[in-house]
Formats: sequence, C-alpha cells, structure tokens
Amino acid sequence: MAQPKTTQTFLTGNGDAQRALIVVFLRGGADGLSLVPPLADDGYHRARPRIAIKPADAVKLDGFYGLNPLLRDLEPAWKDGALAVIHAVGSEDTTRSHFEAQDLMEHGGLAAGGWLGRFLRHRKGAAAGPLSAIALGRSLPECLRGAPAATAMTSLKDFSLDAPAKFIEQLGDLYTANPGALGIAGRDTLAALRRIDELRATDYKPAHGAEYAGDYFSQGLRQVAQLVKARVGLEAASVDLNGWDSHLSQGTVMDPEIVKLNKGLSAFYRDLGPLMATTTVVVMTEFGRRVEENSAFGTDHGRASAMLVLGGGAKGGRVLGRWPGLTRDVLEGPGDLPVTTNYRDVLAPVLRRHKAGDLATVFPDFKLAPLDLYG
Repeated sequence: MAQPKTTQTFLTGNGDAQRALIVVFLRGGADGLSLVPPLADDGYHRARPRIAIKPADAVKLDGFYGLNPLLRDLEPAWKDGALAVIHAVGSEDTTRSHFEAQDLMEHGGLAAGGWLGRFLRHRKGAAAGPLSAIALGRSLPECLRGAPAATAMTSLKDFSLDAPAKFIEQLGDLYTANPGALGIAGRDTLAALRRIDELRATDYKPAHGAEYAGDYFSQGLRQVAQLVKARVGLEAASVDLNGWDSHLSQGTVMDPEIVKLNKGLSAFYRDLGPLMATTTVVVMTEFGRRVEENSAFGTDHGRASAMLVLGGGAKGGRVLGRWPGLTRDVLEGPGDLPVTTNYRDVLAPVLRRHKAGDLATVFPDFKLAPLDLYG
C-alpha cells in the first residue's frame, strides 16, 4: 500500500473497541509544582518567592492543593469527580536527562518495546486493526513500539490510499478472495480507509458547545474525539505536547503550554460528554522541576511531578499520592521533590480497567502497588 511519508501503518485484524485510552505526554519535564501547586505548604512559597502561584490566584481544590489559574477550564471536570491528580509521581530514573528519563518511562522500564504496545498486544481478547492505535505525529512514540497495529499520522488527511478508485476496487476483490489473515487485514484496512474518507467529507461539529483552539495539540484531540465517536475501533492514542523545559523565565516558557493543555483537555472533556465514562485521558511527563527557583526566574531539572487522569470512571475530585513535604530533610539530591508514587502504579489500574491481561507482562521486573484510582 502506498502511504504518505508522514504515515506509518502496521496492520492485523480488528474489532470495534468500546474503551479508548488517550496518553498525553508533556515533553520537556513539566513542573508539577506549578500545574498543581501545594498552596498550604509554606516550603513551596519560601522556595519560590517570585514564581510561586499565589493562593488568591489558584483554583482551589481541596484546601491544600490548587490548580494553576491557567487550568481553570478543568475545574468543571474536577467538580464532576472526573479529574484525579496524582502528585509526587515519577520514575526511578535519577539522571535528570530528558532522553534517558523519557526512554525509561515510555518503555515501562528496561524491557523491549513500549508499555502501551505491550498492553495492546497482551490485553484480553486482543485483536487489532489499522485504527486501533494512533499517534498524532510524524513517527510512533516509544510507548507504542511493539503494538500489533499502530498508525502515526499528522492528521486524518494522512490516512489515505492515494490511488484510483478502480485500483482500490480491484484490491478489495483480491482481499475478499483471500480467507487468511492477509485477507482479513486488507479488508479491515480498506474499510477503515472508507470510514476515514466519510469522516473527512463531513464537517465535524464538536458537541455540547465544545470549542477547540487552533493549535496542534487541541486539533489533535479534536481528531481523536472524532475517531472515538465514529467507533472505528480506536483503543489507544498518543498525543504529545512539547516545550516544558523551563530553565529560564518559567512563566514565559510554560504558560503558553499550560494554556494549550487547558484548552485541549477541557474541550475534549466537554465534547465527549457521556463517552468520557469509557474514555480515559492520562497526562504524564518524564520528570518535574527543582523545588527552588533559580536566578533566571526558572526551575532546573528535578524528580517528581504530577499526573492527571481524566474520565474513564476514575473517582476524581481527589489529589492522590503521598505528599512528602518540602522541608530540606526530605528533598532529594540538589533539592528535588522525591518520588513517592511510581508512574506504573498509576497506569496499572487504568490498564486493568481497559481490559489488560497480565500486568506483569506490561511492566516486567517491577513490583506493582496499584493506586486506588477507582475507589
């Protein structure tokens, strides 16, 4: 099959999945202390006299934590009990290197392939089609490596055969005459192509008054929402949001990305409405930032950050994870928030809800202590 250069496709059979998992990776080390500031911890304000979120400005959550004011549009999801926050979360990587920390986290440890790819390959009733797993981008992220079927595309426009109708008809006849796995995969692929053609020909209108911004992140989530609603068999999607490396002038670097995150997630949540009960969005990053601000009004590479879990039946309206405090005796290394919850322990209950098989296969050589996300 001739594919555009920006599209990579790996094909097998397919079934129409009823649950979708969306993984949003904030690349660059997003500062969890700014996304979800511990407003009642005096150590936070002492360490960041110039860049701390002021309690009067924050969206109040539970009396201790708040949301960055630029994430205000997520407050309805919090009040609905559909948004959970996990703080002081991260991996065992201590290099504070973007490349090494991202690589370890996306692989789910030192195992071959990605954790999301292993989940898709070993989940209960595993069957995969050309649209069962997608990545919005020019290449597959490491977390999807090893998936039985995965497609990387910059937009739905990329997913096309780009061939005359007569040729496609003849190709369909060939696949119909083949009763084996190749025939099944070919027929499923052509069916997916026809469905995408139908979606492209229709002016998609987000529901419930949702309005997506024009940036790449929001438009990516808009297309994911379209696929979820179209029931094309989407089980997993990966969407990156880059630009979180805030060494200098943190507000200047991070605020535009926080705005994108806010607009994209809130529009997606509003657009899907009742379908959020079976759609889970997980937001994660490779590490957090140093607790103390630096002389350039920024923060350097640190350890723990925060994760968000939106929808999927999670018992939200809670900040989970053990908060260690920000006194000097508990900080790690040069002054970092220590990791008290491993990211796998957040992903494990999510994957279990999405019909994971043996979680030891997804996260080998790691003793899981799954977080109670679903109450």
